Amino acid sequence: MYDDLAEAKEDLDAWLELAHEDPDEEALDALEAQVDLFKTRLASTEMATMFAFEHDKTNAILEIHPGAGGVESQDWAEMLLRMYTRYAERKGFKTTQLDFQPGDEAGIKSVTLQIEGLYAYGLLKGEAGVHRLIRISPFDSSGRRHTSFASVDVYPDMDDDIEIEVKDEDLRIDTFRSSGPGGQSVNKTSSAVRITHLPTGIVAQCQNEKSQHRNKATALRLVKARLYELELKKIEDSRRQEYESKESIAWGSQIRTYTLQPYRLVKDHRSNSEIGNVDAFLDGDLDEMIRNHLLYLHAHGKS
Repeated sequence: MYDDLAEAKEDLDAWLELAHEDPDEEALDALEAQVDLFKTRLASTEMATMFAFEHDKTNAILEIHPGAGGVESQDWAEMLLRMYTRYAERKGFKTTQLDFQPGDEAGIKSVTLQIEGLYAYGLLKGEAGVHRLIRISPFDSSGRRHTSFASVDVYPDMDDDIEIEVKDEDLRIDTFRSSGPGGQSVNKTSSAVRITHLPTGIVAQCQNEKSQHRNKATALRLVKARLYELELKKIEDSRRQEYESKESIAWGSQIRTYTLQPYRLVKDHRSNSEIGNVDAFLDGDLDEMIRNHLLYLHAHGKS
């Protein structure tokens, strides 16, 4: 990454010299393009310096769960699903739904995503927490304003080189029929798998494959990922304390508020960053907010 930045700087110097000697339109346009490239690579290099741990480079497992409030919160959870999916697309990451539970009327009850890409976990780990939405509800015929909550959990995807010991006797494995998308071929057999790690109460399930064997392997990987995250939180004192004091998905515990009415603003309550273009943010334009949060962590020695 540093080599790419150095190369961009050398090219920028060359175009700057050329534009100084012969400032025609073509040279100035090329110089402007080179400045933009240098800024992009500088921002990427800056971000990379904020990732203090080796697992920041890994893929991410991201889970979304609605809070209390029925269809309102379930719809909000689906909005977050779209936001993170669009963010992954913008970054060139691959996204796979490992588990999907649709809502009763609208939205989702839960979703588990695998997001594959360099620094996917490092970029997304700061999204873990409670997200609050304030809006005029599309489900309220009286047009009243509603507040909805949803939680996001983020784990590093398990690398094959990382050994996490899981004893068979510590696992309860249940199979059931898939309730998610996929058609008759998925739903007519009990191919979905739910694994409970009894000592910790960690539960993971997968139903996106037709094969029970592959679903079991994926669910076990999710259990290991969450166990690995627990171990990391024991090492990282600040993150461990956050885990031990984790609050309910409700008022007062949110990390970020998305206000659509009476004004439009996204505010992160940790770094105090504010974004006015709510539509772009919900469409996956998260880079500025994520960068500000990483800078905040870096400045406070928490990265």
